[in-house]
Amino acid sequence: MKREISIRKAEEKDCGLILSFIKELAVYEKMEDQVVASEDLIKEWVFEKKKAEVIFSLANGAEVGFALFFHNFSTFLGRAGIYLEDLFVLEEYRGIGCGKALLSYLAKLTVERGCGRLEWACLDWNRPSIDFYLSLGAARMDEWTTYRLTGESLKKMADNH
Repeated sequence: MKREISIRKAEEKDCGLILSFIKELAVYEKMEDQVVASEDLIKEWVFEKKKAEVIFSLANGAEVGFALFFHNFSTFLGRAGIYLEDLFVLEEYRGIGCGKALLSYLAKLTVERGCGRLEWACLDWNRPSIDFYLSLGAARMDEWTTYRLTGESLKKMADNH
């Protein structure tokens, strides 16, 4: 049976669906204990404050994957880019083009918005995803290391201001 793959933008009524994909991704990444997001937080930050956008990949009309992204900025390019925070496709729908459809949509959106680049991070142990990204022509940025302040470290730094 041929599967028809399409993309649709998330709407406010999709907060529960978005959260379910976030939880599925967290399980896949062995980080489910770190999810504190809620439907209310997603509604606030994605739909009310418009700090991120979400799209879904559909197979025969059913949502089987998602991507959450937002704009960043490159001082060197002098223009915005799109940063892909999360991309996830349900296991039984991997390998049929759903992930590629999400990335193709985001690449087109990046170009249409005049952005300079589309970027994302991938866990170093996630070989299937790394191989997938490389097969699409993505370049690995080995010279960059991500740093993060969160929780008490973030609060302590904020108190120094």
